[in-house]
Amino acid sequence: MSGGWNTIESDAGVFTFLLDNLGVKNVQFEELIALDADFLRQLSPVYGVIFLFKYPTGEKANTDGTPKDGQYDYAAAENLFFAAQTIQNACGTQALLSVLLNKDGEIDVGTQLREFKDFTSGFPAEFRGEALSNSELIRDVHNSFAKSSPFVDETQRTATDDDDVYHFIAYTPINGILYELDGLQPAPIAHGGCTFEEFPEKVIPVLQRRIERYPANEIRFNLLAMVRDLRVRAREFGDQDALYREEQKRNEWQFENSLRRHNFVGFAGEVLKGVIAEKLKEGPEAYGKWIQDAKDKTKQRSEEQKKKGGAADEDEEMLGS
Repeated sequence: MSGGWNTIESDAGVFTFLLDNLGVKNVQFEELIALDADFLRQLSPVYGVIFLFKYPTGEKANTDGTPKDGQYDYAAAENLFFAAQTIQNACGTQALLSVLLNKDGEIDVGTQLREFKDFTSGFPAEFRGEALSNSELIRDVHNSFAKSSPFVDETQRTATDDDDVYHFIAYTPINGILYELDGLQPAPIAHGGCTFEEFPEKVIPVLQRRIERYPANEIRFNLLAMVRDLRVRAREFGDQDALYREEQKRNEWQFENSLRRHNFVGFAGEVLKGVIAEKLKEGPEAYGKWIQDAKDKTKQRSEEQKKKGGAADEDEEMLGS
């Protein structure tokens, strides 16, 4: 594996096992399908949320020194963990650590991450970002959850104007203030007073205001909550049904993560060669017929798709008239 950072998915199972592999105890992620404070509160304790959105690459930077929402808190960067993003593709893990390393009094972050935080505690944001980007432990764990691809080297890929670029940021309450931690910003962004208990109610309006800055047809957002391991709560309440569901969910996540790491191209190639070999045994005529049948089916599906597309266009015209 190269020394770069590969792209990882915004997925609760990916982030949960990424934390496990970094040595963090009793923490998991849950995907939020709606901006609902009551639902978020049901997951309490909630340590923070990770927000994924399409980054507006053509957007002009602010020239007046203020963010579009909230206020830069330059002094806070000295009292909390905030790292500048210095490398592409690392923003997911960086957002995760932005919550985690500001909760090390409430979460067992493990020996290695605690040592990393202590080592970088006196660094400015830029040096913290460099230290994070150069951490072999964090990079190797991050890359272990990247999708296997024999065709694309993510470390060599650069974004163009036509690419969809996505970015992760974190929201978490620290010292009685709701902070937005974005490694592409010059400092943490304060969004007003917020206790740990108030976080579900206070963070939802901030997220809503951010989403409202996008066109109404933009739906490519994802929100993950960092919460205490739900199996712990199930054991505390003696809820065996909930415990079983959570254990099953973990097993499914583990299976999906295994699939992400596996390269199926070789397997698919061998299956295709085996099928072709069997067809050739039936003789040239049977093989030719098999090929022609496949072409005919492909053409038929293509024509059906065109018909469906045409019908959909007519429906849109009727709705617009």
